[in-house]
Amino acid sequence: MKKEELAKEIQRLVDIMEKLRGPEGCPWDRQQTIASLQEYLLEEAYEAVGAARNEDMSLLQEELGDVLLQIVFQSQIAREQGYFNLVDVVKGIADKLVRRHPHVFSDWKADTAEEVSKLWQEIKDREKKKEEDKSDSSLMDKIHINQPALMQAYEVQKLAAKVGFDWDDINDVIQKVKEELSEMEEALQRGNKEQAALEFGDLLFAMVNLARFLETNPEVALLNSITKFKNRFQYMEKAIRSENKEMDKLSLEELDFYWEEAKKTEVK
Repeated sequence: MKKEELAKEIQRLVDIMEKLRGPEGCPWDRQQTIASLQEYLLEEAYEAVGAARNEDMSLLQEELGDVLLQIVFQSQIAREQGYFNLVDVVKGIADKLVRRHPHVFSDWKADTAEEVSKLWQEIKDREKKKEEDKSDSSLMDKIHINQPALMQAYEVQKLAAKVGFDWDDINDVIQKVKEELSEMEEALQRGNKEQAALEFGDLLFAMVNLARFLETNPEVALLNSITKFKNRFQYMEKAIRSENKEMDKLSLEELDFYWEEAKKTEVK
């Protein structure tokens, strides 16, 4: 990759976006705001994650381009409004990378990935503390409310754990999961669906805690299960069609047979 080519193509993308947002540009692009583009940013990010998980490098290249478009698009809007521009965005992340890698750009020592991760977190915590010292803030203020709920729960629990508000070990968390499940069942037995819904939320929160103790990201774990379900279901559809049958005409027992057949095809 040549630096000149990289600079040229990035500038070309910026110029295209400026034209699209200009007086003679695209009505749809001109109408967008930073707020209106958030759903597209999330959508493109998830599509990039999906391509990466499927190891589809061609699609990943395309989806990363769509994510980059959102960065350029929103930076252009911010520039028009006098807040910041793409140079500020790039300079900000470049400076942050240098600042958080003193073992590369300075004389600090960190020889393993674990040491690097610890060093990164220490520097990040110091930076955050400087900001917190400026105002009467809460740890919970760090949570981005536009994140998916699973990720919010995950981040909330990580922040609480950092100051010692945490379970002793995974067995305590498992007991909490069982407790919340029992409370939801009791609410259902009483016919109180509203209370059962609240207890379900508590159960889900406890399950996220369990994921944290298992050192797995709950969002990724759920995405993996969704993909697994979709693959099995698609196998069922294909198998049923190959036998000239209609899925909605089969009994649950028959569908279960195809489901079990689908599971047998998976690589363990």
